[in-house]
Amino acid sequence: MTSPAVRTIRISCIVIFVLGIAGMIISSIAGNNVGVVTTIGVTTAIAALVLLIANVSSNQDQLEVFSEANAQILERQIAELIKSGTDETALRSIVRDATKLGRQP
Repeated sequence: MTSPAVRTIRISCIVIFVLGIAGMIISSIAGNNVGVVTTIGVTTAIAALVLLIANVSSNQDQLEVFSEANAQILERQIAELIKSGTDETALRSIVRDATKLGRQP
């Protein structure tokens, strides 16, 4: 689910893309003014960069590699607690309950 701010940025960029393409076509036909066409093109390119940065920075997915590394660290910690005398069944039950709790919306 995306936040309202990211959604607003996406919609704004789409509007800028459409208006930018229309503006480049109209200004090149109307007077062939290179400055105006270039300005509109640069504005459209900046909107593309803003959209790219907004999408990358709002991505909440964690890479599988990091999840696997975190799982190995947790397993090591569990093994250390078991070696120190903690009941393995109770400890794994606590970890399972904590995982369920963390996944709730």
